[in-house]
Amino acid sequence: MDTKRERARPLSPEERRAEIIAATRPLLYEHGRATTTRLIADAAGIAEGTIFRAFASKEELFDAVLEAEFDPSSFLEEVLRIDPDLELRERMVAYTTLLQRRFVGIFGLMSAMGMRKPPDKLRDPEVRQRLAEGGLAMLLTPDAHRFTLPVERVVDLIRLLTFSGSHPHISDQRPLSPEEIVDVVLHGVLKGSDPR
Repeated sequence: MDTKRERARPLSPEERRAEIIAATRPLLYEHGRATTTRLIADAAGIAEGTIFRAFASKEELFDAVLEAEFDPSSFLEEVLRIDPDLELRERMVAYTTLLQRRFVGIFGLMSAMGMRKPPDKLRDPEVRQRLAEGGLAMLLTPDAHRFTLPVERVVDLIRLLTFSGSHPHISDQRPLSPEEIVDVVLHGVLKGSDPR
């Protein structure tokens, strides 16, 4: 039986890096930092040496996977696909569902890699600003007159509740659903419409 590996198809350096990052991500969830270059190469369908033509070290590759996980670009693209004509609650639930998925992905990867907090270089205030301006605020602005708080504060509340309600340790393994998060923000927990 011939086990000769075929040559990896030609890709630009950026495409090759992206392909290796995508193949490495699920392995890090499963094996954490014990992920080997042999596992990565097999998952990506490349030779081990190809990894080191794209990344100087395995640690550099792991850092690139983390950076990709924290990068908000694909999340913001998904937010742009939320129908702005949906009812307010539906828009908020759609957004919160995406935000929760983002947080769960980040928490899961950090946990698998034995990290207690994100690296300082990934705690970028610019990312938070991009998320605030290009995310929920854009979806809520048409309804700003309906809130008792500024839109920016409503965005903060959704983010904070989603973060804490999705984190496995903060939520005691009982995560809040996107619907619960949105309903607490919109209606609180008292029966009836008069909170007094």
